[in-house]
Amino acid sequence: MSLLWVLSAGPEACPIIRRARELGIRVVTSDRRPDAPGMKLANHAVVASVYDSEETLAAALSFAAQNGAPDGVLCAAADAPLTAARLCEAFDLPGVSLETGRLTSDKLAMKERLAADGIPVPWFRPVSDASELSTWLEKEGPTLVIKPVDSRGARGVVRLTGELDPGWAFETARAHSPTGRVMVERFLVGPQVSTESLVLDCEVATPGFADRNYEHLQRFAPFVVENGGELPSCLAPDVQARTRQVVADAARSLGLTVGVAKGDIVVHDGQPVVIELAARLSGGYLCSHHIPLSTGVDFVGAAIRQAIGESVEPAELVPRQAMGVAQRFVFPEPGRVTAVHGEAEVAARPDIALVEVRVGKGGIVGPVEHHPSRAGMVIARAEDREAAIRAADAAAANLVIETEPAP
Repeated sequence: MSLLWVLSAGPEACPIIRRARELGIRVVTSDRRPDAPGMKLANHAVVASVYDSEETLAAALSFAAQNGAPDGVLCAAADAPLTAARLCEAFDLPGVSLETGRLTSDKLAMKERLAADGIPVPWFRPVSDASELSTWLEKEGPTLVIKPVDSRGARGVVRLTGELDPGWAFETARAHSPTGRVMVERFLVGPQVSTESLVLDCEVATPGFADRNYEHLQRFAPFVVENGGELPSCLAPDVQARTRQVVADAARSLGLTVGVAKGDIVVHDGQPVVIELAARLSGGYLCSHHIPLSTGVDFVGAAIRQAIGESVEPAELVPRQAMGVAQRFVFPEPGRVTAVHGEAEVAARPDIALVEVRVGKGGIVGPVEHHPSRAGMVIARAEDREAAIRAADAAAANLVIETEPAP
């Protein structure tokens, strides 16, 4: 029986662990939190931070000495490609190379490689201090975003405006960088999409194509926090085709020859532009829920099988339907949670595929500054996109998290 190492045991990794076990595969999962929910779902659980490649590698070598080496490695909703690459190298497995792991875990290095290979990316520059940031604001205008080079989940991403203090923006971004490095890039106006691809021998198949929802961009300013997404995409077929080609070109530029490529793309003036490309299964349940519900493609199953060395045919990744799927997040007022209402009622609705409440009574809801700030979530499914949006909006409105001011 094959053994798959899943990096992360968080809630969004649980569907990946379950799918692997349904396929008859043994699973070992690793996470720094011994109480992470996926630890109980896997055959084996190892306590090690997925973002510490040395710690995870040492734990994996120790585990392998007692239980046998893994046959495959997957990052499940955890942006830890360098850790995955270390395991693939140590156990001679197909997957992310060390160079690709480096490029996809460093946004500045990624942009430099993509730009050198002619892949469209926003204008960008490294920034060493607040004074340099002020200089770029004077030269380029206030349509910029500052971000950590090596963080995730939109932590420390700040959209700059003329009224914002550059010193505060720089320190906010740097505080979320493990290495204290920061970059600035152009904030391009246009529809944003999340893509999910599997890199095969002969092609890059992209069954995952979701429009991202940023309806609260002004509400949460200067932070950049999305409010879910929708499938099928409303972009024109030719724009979708060009986006898929840009994703494929970017994957090859970064050296991805096998495995998952998760893209964040903005369509600016009709041209797809790469914001980021990750070498992992996506968070936010795009891979485990949105894609199969909308397209009928078992994307997670295909990624698992490829990771353990099985062949995946391109035909398996061709969408067989175009059902409507919509996701919405819940943003209560900051404070201490006094009550949660509507979770059971929303979950019982036939058009709701998933409900998740991330806080309980007595918990603290902080200000919305990044994606982990979201306190709850619903995913709706329907015959078409608009019906799914209506269902998701109604369900999110009925999922009420009450708070009171907290000290």
